[in-house]
Amino acid sequence: MEESDKLKRVVEARMKLKARFEDKIQSTPSVADNKPLGSGNPNRHGMPVVPVGQVLTKKWPVLDLGIQPEISLSEWRLVLDGEVEHPAELTWDDFMALPQTDDTSDFHCVTTWSKLDMNWRGVRLLDLAALVQPKDNATHILCYGYDDYTTNVSLEEALKPDVLLAHTVEGKPLPKEHGGPVRMITPQLYAWKGSKWINRIQFLPHNVLGFWEERGYSSTAYPWRNDRYS
Repeated sequence: MEESDKLKRVVEARMKLKARFEDKIQSTPSVADNKPLGSGNPNRHGMPVVPVGQVLTKKWPVLDLGIQPEISLSEWRLVLDGEVEHPAELTWDDFMALPQTDDTSDFHCVTTWSKLDMNWRGVRLLDLAALVQPKDNATHILCYGYDDYTTNVSLEEALKPDVLLAHTVEGKPLPKEHGGPVRMITPQLYAWKGSKWINRIQFLPHNVLGFWEERGYSSTAYPWRNDRYS
């Protein structure tokens, strides 16, 4: 009964968050842009399947800051804090007890390659937000990785249904070199917005630049506007 009540509360909070941000989500460029830059048939959210300046690849190149931390599942933690009603620190078991989502999406790297139709399993950022309930003044998140990486995402982008904290790809545990045990994916933004080896999500009342954003990368990162650098 306790687990059923917990799930019910998460679903109710999810629906409230969805309603709160629905208009902003529907007006984001990757959904609403009437002159998107790219080629090919429409993708899952109506944009050209290959964003401008991108080349398709079958491989999955490895990019990082030169650090690939080793985190055991027993040691892994996810902190959810900042402008939220119920801050939390999740263990692996806590994380896996949340609603799990299977999704297929595309992966667009700012270094000009795109990998299509990747199959993921993980927890929606929307469900994590529903768990902690962002305050009315929350507008952005700042994501932190175990490698000290940071990156910022607006809530209207972070709460999209294809934004996952993924632990599985193509039916197998996410490899360490790609951010395992858990990384965030942001299919409607360039992939640097998805922190690898993620261990903290801080909800903020304003935008705060992350690692690459402080070094001249775009704060918004829309692939179909070639929005790579500020």
